[in-house]
Amino acid sequence: MEKFQQLHEENTVTVPSTLDAAGWLRNHLDGDDGDTDLARSMLQAFAEALMSAEASMRCQAAYGERSEERTNSRNGYRDRRWDTRVGSIDLAVPKLREGSYYPAWLLTHRRRAEQALASVIAQAYVEGVSTRRVDDLVKAMGIEGISRSEVSRLAGELDAKVAEFRERPLDAGPYRYLWIDALTQKVREGGRVLNVSAVIATAVNVEGRREIVGFDIVTTESTASWTAFLRSLVARGLCGVELVISDAHGGIKAAIAAVLGEASWQRCRTHFMANLASKVPKASWPMIATMVRSIFEQPDRDTTWGQLGDVVDRLTQAGFVDTATAVLDAADDILAFAAFPVEHWPKIRSNNPQERLNKEIRRRTDVVGIFPNRAAVVRLVGALLAEQTDEWAIARRYMTAETLGKTRHHETCPTDPRPAIEAATG
Repeated sequence: MEKFQQLHEENTVTVPSTLDAAGWLRNHLDGDDGDTDLARSMLQAFAEALMSAEASMRCQAAYGERSEERTNSRNGYRDRRWDTRVGSIDLAVPKLREGSYYPAWLLTHRRRAEQALASVIAQAYVEGVSTRRVDDLVKAMGIEGISRSEVSRLAGELDAKVAEFRERPLDAGPYRYLWIDALTQKVREGGRVLNVSAVIATAVNVEGRREIVGFDIVTTESTASWTAFLRSLVARGLCGVELVISDAHGGIKAAIAAVLGEASWQRCRTHFMANLASKVPKASWPMIATMVRSIFEQPDRDTTWGQLGDVVDRLTQAGFVDTATAVLDAADDILAFAAFPVEHWPKIRSNNPQERLNKEIRRRTDVVGIFPNRAAVVRLVGALLAEQTDEWAIARRYMTAETLGKTRHHETCPTDPRPAIEAATG
């Protein structure tokens, strides 16, 4: 304590009237960082001198001054950690014998510092930095360590924004094309580590821009879970869907028929080729793959279907009867894209756009590894998806309005969505 008294005796001077000390302090905090250690020392000295001056004004006398006008006196100091842009500073805040003193500017900046720190931690969480590593990140910023529970609390501030994103009305329809997929995440529940599925839906809106229209966590992929997910999208305003693109997971076709009516289903070309490759000898696959890929490289619908017939005949003649049968049985599903504008074919004949999105999500979630609960999955993945949708909103259009006008039904979304909502949820 003697150190603090000596410091304040040396710095307790009348603050010149020409110097706005509080203003100087705020400007210094808002400015560019100089040498961190020097800036920290200067900031500490000036802040304590400023507090000493303010305490003297409260007492109507300087520190240790004998005066008949004195109305109060000092009573030691309290230690207060101050988190700033130049790191954590230990301040000695003067105490008074009567009443209390605490600088208003320190309270104000403390709130700003907490908000800035929460923003940094939340952004680190979104970027895939695990809560175990955030402590090191905070220390690298020059701030003393923070507990994992505090990290989780601060990261939880994302929940409101994620909930707003997930529950927003889908009023930019009609959404002609819909890509759906799921990716597995590990979650702790009931003392066990379980696999849950994050189901994600991406669509192209009326302006030709991609938009993530839905996201949820389900225990298992099934007809019931996919049906409930699609119904939730319709309830929020999804309409005008003409083609759904996905892999061939069981239950998806049934859910599409139950909820989206006449919408067609496009089986992902990439997934189909991978499934086909597992059924033929490795030595023969390059030749077969070249033949099957030629089906998707035709300029129009008629030649596409004609090429499929030629490939089936050639495979049969070459002795690959089972492969020819598999291609023929899947024809309606893998060539559903041919009924739509040729300009859209590269984007709607596979689920590759969704797979690229999944890859980016996994790059962040793999850092976390095992999530503590489902809410943590929703928080991180939901924040990533909201961020991606914002980027797509200002990026180049995925499809043009002119080509979207060539789609089959040219339907518009109903002005009153209640009948569609009742039909989807009833």
